[in-house]
Amino acid sequence: MDFFKIIDQLSEVDADVLGRFNSRRAVFGSLGTAAKRSALAATPLFLGALFQKAYAGTAATGVEVLQYALALELFEQDFYAKVKASSPYANASAADKAAIDQIKKHEDSHVTLLRGAISGLGATPVTGVTFKAAVFAGLTTFKSGAAATTQLGIAQLLEDTGVRAYKGRAGELLGTDLLTVALQIHSVEARHAAKIRDMRGQRAWVNPADDLAAHPVYTSGVTAGSTPAAFGLVVPAYTAASPVENNTTQSGVDIKAGLGATYTASDAAAAFDEYLQVAEVLDNSRAGGLIGA
Repeated sequence: MDFFKIIDQLSEVDADVLGRFNSRRAVFGSLGTAAKRSALAATPLFLGALFQKAYAGTAATGVEVLQYALALELFEQDFYAKVKASSPYANASAADKAAIDQIKKHEDSHVTLLRGAISGLGATPVTGVTFKAAVFAGLTTFKSGAAATTQLGIAQLLEDTGVRAYKGRAGELLGTDLLTVALQIHSVEARHAAKIRDMRGQRAWVNPADDLAAHPVYTSGVTAGSTPAAFGLVVPAYTAASPVENNTTQSGVDIKAGLGATYTASDAAAAFDEYLQVAEVLDNSRAGGLIGA
Protein backbone atom coordinates (compact mmCIF):
# COMPACT_ATOMS: atom_id res chain seq x y z
CA MET A 1 0.00 0.00 0.00
CA ASP A 2 1.53 3.32 -1.09
CA PHE A 3 0.04 5.64 1.53
CA PHE A 4 1.60 8.78 0.10
CA LYS A 5 0.30 8.01 -3.39
CA ILE A 6 -3.22 7.47 -2.01
CA ILE A 7 -3.12 10.82 -0.21
CA ASP A 8 -1.94 12.57 -3.38
CA GLN A 9 -4.76 10.96 -5.38
CA LEU A 10 -7.31 12.00 -2.77
CA SER A 11 -6.02 15.57 -2.89
CA GLU A 12 -6.95 15.73 -6.58
CA VAL A 13 -10.64 15.26 -5.80
CA ASP A 14 -10.83 16.52 -2.21
CA ALA A 15 -8.78 19.65 -1.71
CA ASP A 16 -9.60 19.59 2.00
CA VAL A 17 -8.45 16.04 2.64
CA LEU A 18 -5.23 17.04 4.41
CA GLY A 19 -7.15 19.48 6.54
CA ARG A 20 -9.44 16.65 7.58
CA PHE A 21 -6.35 14.88 8.94
CA ASN A 22 -5.39 18.00 10.94
CA SER A 23 -2.53 18.60 8.44
CA ARG A 24 0.07 16.26 7.03
CA ARG A 25 2.63 17.36 9.66
CA ALA A 26 0.28 16.62 12.56
CA VAL A 27 -0.54 13.17 11.25
CA PHE A 28 3.04 12.09 10.80
CA GLY A 29 4.26 13.86 13.90
CA SER A 30 1.93 11.71 15.98
CA LEU A 31 3.34 8.48 14.61
CA GLY A 32 6.66 8.54 16.42
CA THR A 33 9.90 7.29 14.93
CA ALA A 34 10.62 6.88 11.24
CA ALA A 35 10.49 3.10 11.61
CA LYS A 36 7.10 3.25 13.31
CA ARG A 37 5.76 5.65 10.68
CA SER A 38 6.80 3.30 7.88
CA ALA A 39 5.23 0.28 9.58
CA LEU A 40 1.95 1.98 10.40
CA ALA A 41 1.55 3.70 7.06
CA ALA A 42 1.70 0.30 5.35
CA THR A 43 -1.33 -1.07 7.18
CA PRO A 44 -4.99 -0.88 6.09
CA LEU A 45 -5.91 -0.39 9.77
CA PHE A 46 -3.98 2.88 9.88
CA LEU A 47 -5.66 4.22 6.75
CA GLY A 48 -9.08 3.14 8.00
CA ALA A 49 -8.53 4.92 11.31
CA LEU A 50 -7.60 8.11 9.49
CA PHE A 51 -10.76 8.05 7.42
CA GLN A 52 -12.85 7.26 10.49
CA LYS A 53 -11.51 10.47 12.00
CA ALA A 54 -11.76 12.51 8.81
CA TYR A 55 -15.27 11.48 7.85
CA ALA A 56 -16.81 10.58 11.19
CA GLY A 57 -20.30 11.51 12.29
CA THR A 58 -22.31 10.08 9.39
CA ALA A 59 -25.36 7.88 9.67
CA ALA A 60 -25.68 4.47 8.04
CA THR A 61 -27.46 6.05 5.10
CA GLY A 62 -24.26 7.93 4.32
CA VAL A 63 -22.49 4.62 3.75
CA GLU A 64 -25.33 3.47 1.55
CA VAL A 65 -25.03 6.58 -0.58
CA LEU A 66 -21.27 6.08 -0.88
CA GLN A 67 -21.76 2.45 -1.93
CA TYR A 68 -24.09 3.63 -4.68
CA ALA A 69 -21.57 6.26 -5.79
CA LEU A 70 -18.77 3.66 -5.75
CA ALA A 71 -20.82 1.27 -7.90
CA LEU A 72 -21.25 3.96 -10.54
CA GLU A 73 -17.58 4.97 -10.36
CA LEU A 74 -16.47 1.34 -10.78
CA PHE A 75 -18.80 1.11 -13.76
CA GLU A 76 -17.27 4.21 -15.38
CA GLN A 77 -13.74 3.13 -14.48
CA ASP A 78 -14.23 -0.19 -16.25
CA PHE A 79 -15.78 1.52 -19.29
CA TYR A 80 -12.77 3.82 -19.76
CA ALA A 81 -10.38 0.92 -19.17
CA LYS A 82 -12.12 -0.90 -22.02
CA VAL A 83 -11.90 2.23 -24.20
CA LYS A 84 -8.16 2.59 -23.59
CA ALA A 85 -7.60 -1.07 -24.51
CA SER A 86 -9.60 -0.86 -27.75
CA SER A 87 -8.44 -0.38 -31.35
CA PRO A 88 -10.69 2.69 -31.97
CA TYR A 89 -8.91 4.47 -29.10
CA ALA A 90 -5.53 3.48 -30.54
CA ASN A 91 -6.46 5.32 -33.73
CA ALA A 92 -7.83 8.44 -31.98
CA SER A 93 -6.03 11.80 -32.05
CA ALA A 94 -3.39 12.58 -29.44
CA ALA A 95 -5.61 15.29 -27.93
CA ASP A 96 -8.58 12.94 -27.60
CA LYS A 97 -6.39 10.23 -26.07
CA ALA A 98 -5.00 12.71 -23.53
CA ALA A 99 -8.52 13.74 -22.52
CA ILE A 100 -9.67 10.15 -22.05
CA ASP A 101 -6.50 9.34 -20.12
CA GLN A 102 -7.17 12.24 -17.72
CA ILE A 103 -10.81 11.27 -17.26
CA LYS A 104 -9.75 7.68 -16.51
CA LYS A 105 -7.31 8.98 -13.87
CA HIS A 106 -10.13 10.94 -12.24
CA GLU A 107 -12.36 7.85 -12.16
CA ASP A 108 -9.52 5.87 -10.57
CA SER A 109 -9.16 8.59 -7.92
CA HIS A 110 -12.88 8.60 -7.24
CA VAL A 111 -12.85 4.82 -6.72
CA THR A 112 -9.88 5.10 -4.34
CA LEU A 113 -11.52 7.91 -2.40
CA LEU A 114 -14.88 6.18 -2.04
CA ARG A 115 -13.36 2.81 -1.15
CA GLY A 116 -11.26 4.44 1.55
CA ALA A 117 -14.19 6.39 2.96
CA ILE A 118 -16.48 3.32 3.03
CA SER A 119 -13.80 1.14 4.65
CA GLY A 120 -13.05 3.90 7.13
CA LEU A 121 -16.68 3.92 8.15
CA GLY A 122 -16.58 0.19 8.89
CA ALA A 123 -18.30 -1.16 5.76
CA THR A 124 -17.09 -3.37 2.92
CA PRO A 125 -16.91 -1.52 -0.41
CA VAL A 126 -19.03 -2.90 -3.25
CA THR A 127 -17.06 -4.70 -6.00
CA GLY A 128 -17.53 -6.28 -9.40
CA VAL A 129 -19.46 -3.54 -11.21
CA THR A 130 -18.43 -3.63 -14.88
CA PHE A 131 -19.57 -2.42 -18.28
CA LYS A 132 -21.10 -5.23 -20.37
CA ALA A 133 -18.45 -6.63 -22.70
CA ALA A 134 -21.04 -7.61 -25.32
CA VAL A 135 -22.42 -4.06 -25.47
CA PHE A 136 -18.94 -2.56 -25.61
CA ALA A 137 -18.04 -4.83 -28.53
CA GLY A 138 -20.76 -3.05 -30.51
CA LEU A 139 -19.02 0.32 -30.09
CA THR A 140 -16.92 0.00 -33.20
CA THR A 141 -15.79 3.63 -33.57
CA PHE A 142 -14.30 6.23 -31.23
CA LYS A 143 -16.53 9.19 -32.14
CA SER A 144 -17.56 8.99 -35.80
CA GLY A 145 -20.87 7.48 -36.85
CA ALA A 146 -24.19 7.12 -35.00
CA ALA A 147 -23.86 8.65 -31.53
CA ALA A 148 -25.42 5.74 -29.66
CA THR A 149 -22.93 3.28 -31.12
CA THR A 150 -19.69 5.20 -30.59
CA GLN A 151 -17.44 5.13 -27.55
CA LEU A 152 -17.71 8.87 -26.96
CA GLY A 153 -21.48 8.81 -27.48
CA ILE A 154 -21.83 6.26 -24.68
CA ALA A 155 -19.30 8.22 -22.60
CA GLN A 156 -21.55 11.29 -22.87
CA LEU A 157 -24.54 9.26 -21.67
CA LEU A 158 -22.55 7.82 -18.75
CA GLU A 159 -21.19 11.19 -17.64
CA ASP A 160 -24.57 12.92 -17.87
CA THR A 161 -26.13 10.04 -15.92
CA GLY A 162 -23.42 10.39 -13.28
CA VAL A 163 -24.13 14.08 -12.87
CA ARG A 164 -27.85 13.43 -12.39
CA ALA A 165 -27.15 10.48 -10.08
CA TYR A 166 -24.93 12.46 -7.68
CA LYS A 167 -27.45 15.27 -7.54
CA GLY A 168 -30.19 12.73 -6.80
CA ARG A 169 -28.62 11.58 -3.53
CA ALA A 170 -26.74 14.66 -2.37
CA GLY A 171 -29.67 15.65 -0.14
CA GLU A 172 -29.20 12.47 1.89
CA LEU A 173 -25.73 13.66 2.94
CA LEU A 174 -26.83 17.06 4.25
CA GLY A 175 -25.28 17.79 7.61
CA THR A 176 -22.30 15.47 7.06
CA ASP A 177 -18.75 16.04 5.84
CA LEU A 178 -19.45 13.48 3.13
CA LEU A 179 -21.64 16.01 1.30
CA THR A 180 -18.53 18.05 0.45
CA VAL A 181 -16.77 15.01 -0.95
CA ALA A 182 -19.81 13.96 -2.99
CA LEU A 183 -20.28 17.43 -4.48
CA GLN A 184 -16.59 17.70 -5.35
CA ILE A 185 -16.87 14.45 -7.29
CA HIS A 186 -20.13 15.72 -8.79
CA SER A 187 -18.36 18.82 -10.14
CA VAL A 188 -15.62 16.67 -11.69
CA GLU A 189 -18.25 14.49 -13.36
CA ALA A 190 -19.89 17.63 -14.76
CA ARG A 191 -16.56 18.73 -16.25
CA HIS A 192 -16.14 15.27 -17.77
CA ALA A 193 -19.57 15.59 -19.36
CA ALA A 194 -18.72 19.03 -20.78
CA LYS A 195 -15.37 17.80 -22.15
CA ILE A 196 -16.88 14.73 -23.79
CA ARG A 197 -19.58 16.92 -25.34
CA ASP A 198 -16.93 19.30 -26.67
CA MET A 199 -14.96 16.40 -28.15
CA ARG A 200 -18.13 15.29 -29.95
CA GLY A 201 -18.91 18.78 -31.29
CA GLN A 202 -21.91 19.19 -28.99
CA ARG A 203 -22.70 22.08 -26.68
CA ALA A 204 -21.10 21.72 -23.25
CA TRP A 205 -24.49 21.55 -21.53
CA VAL A 206 -27.67 19.50 -21.99
CA ASN A 207 -30.01 21.11 -24.52
CA PRO A 208 -32.80 20.10 -26.95
CA ALA A 209 -30.39 20.33 -29.92
CA ASP A 210 -28.28 17.42 -28.63
CA ASP A 211 -28.05 14.49 -31.04
CA LEU A 212 -28.84 12.23 -28.06
CA ALA A 213 -31.54 14.44 -26.55
CA ALA A 214 -34.25 11.80 -27.00
CA HIS A 215 -32.32 9.16 -25.01
CA PRO A 216 -33.95 8.06 -21.70
CA VAL A 217 -30.92 9.49 -19.83
CA TYR A 218 -32.47 12.93 -20.32
CA THR A 219 -36.01 11.95 -19.35
CA SER A 220 -37.32 10.29 -16.18
CA GLY A 221 -39.33 7.33 -14.91
CA VAL A 222 -38.76 3.58 -14.84
CA THR A 223 -39.51 1.20 -17.71
CA ALA A 224 -40.02 -2.56 -17.77
CA GLY A 225 -37.02 -4.67 -16.78
CA SER A 226 -35.66 -2.32 -14.17
CA THR A 227 -33.16 -3.88 -11.74
CA PRO A 228 -32.83 -1.23 -9.02
CA ALA A 229 -31.58 -3.62 -6.34
CA ALA A 230 -28.58 -4.79 -8.35
CA PHE A 231 -25.31 -5.40 -6.48
CA GLY A 232 -27.02 -5.41 -3.10
CA LEU A 233 -27.37 -1.64 -3.06
CA VAL A 234 -29.88 -0.10 -0.69
CA VAL A 235 -32.35 1.61 -3.02
CA PRO A 236 -34.83 4.21 -1.72
CA ALA A 237 -38.48 3.65 -2.62
CA TYR A 238 -39.39 5.02 -6.03
CA THR A 239 -42.33 7.38 -5.83
CA ALA A 240 -42.74 9.67 -8.82
CA ALA A 241 -40.69 10.46 -11.91
CA SER A 242 -37.92 13.01 -11.44
CA PRO A 243 -37.96 16.28 -13.46
CA VAL A 244 -36.84 15.90 -17.07
CA GLU A 245 -33.86 17.85 -18.40
CA ASN A 246 -36.00 20.42 -20.22
CA ASN A 247 -37.55 21.48 -16.91
CA THR A 248 -37.75 25.27 -16.46
CA THR A 249 -39.24 25.37 -12.95
CA GLN A 250 -36.89 25.27 -9.95
CA SER A 251 -38.13 25.20 -6.32
CA GLY A 252 -41.56 26.18 -7.55
CA VAL A 253 -40.30 29.20 -9.48
CA ASP A 254 -40.90 29.45 -13.24
CA ILE A 255 -37.39 30.49 -14.29
CA LYS A 256 -38.37 31.46 -17.83
CA ALA A 257 -41.22 33.71 -16.68
CA GLY A 258 -39.07 35.32 -14.03
CA LEU A 259 -36.30 36.21 -16.47
CA GLY A 260 -38.63 37.67 -19.09
CA ALA A 261 -37.74 37.65 -22.78
CA THR A 262 -33.98 37.92 -22.21
CA TYR A 263 -33.59 34.18 -21.90
CA THR A 264 -35.35 31.38 -23.76
CA ALA A 265 -36.86 28.23 -22.32
CA SER A 266 -33.76 26.39 -23.56
CA ASP A 267 -31.56 28.82 -21.61
CA ALA A 268 -33.61 28.25 -18.46
CA ALA A 269 -33.54 24.47 -18.90
CA ALA A 270 -29.80 24.41 -19.60
CA ALA A 271 -28.99 26.36 -16.43
CA PHE A 272 -29.81 23.38 -14.19
CA ASP A 273 -29.00 19.67 -14.24
CA GLU A 274 -31.94 17.64 -12.96
CA TYR A 275 -31.60 14.77 -10.51
CA LEU A 276 -32.34 11.10 -11.12
CA GLN A 277 -33.46 8.70 -8.42
CA VAL A 278 -31.52 5.46 -7.94
CA ALA A 279 -34.24 3.31 -9.48
CA GLU A 280 -34.18 5.53 -12.56
CA VAL A 281 -30.38 5.43 -12.87
CA LEU A 282 -30.36 1.62 -12.62
CA ASP A 283 -33.28 1.23 -14.99
CA ASN A 284 -32.47 -0.95 -17.99
CA SER A 285 -32.98 1.98 -20.36
CA ARG A 286 -30.09 3.78 -18.64
CA ALA A 287 -27.07 2.50 -16.67
CA GLY A 288 -28.86 -0.70 -15.59
CA GLY A 289 -28.89 -1.92 -19.18
CA LEU A 290 -25.13 -1.47 -19.55
CA ILE A 291 -23.96 -3.05 -16.28
CA GLY A 292 -22.90 -6.67 -16.39
CA ALA A 293 -20.17 -9.13 -17.27
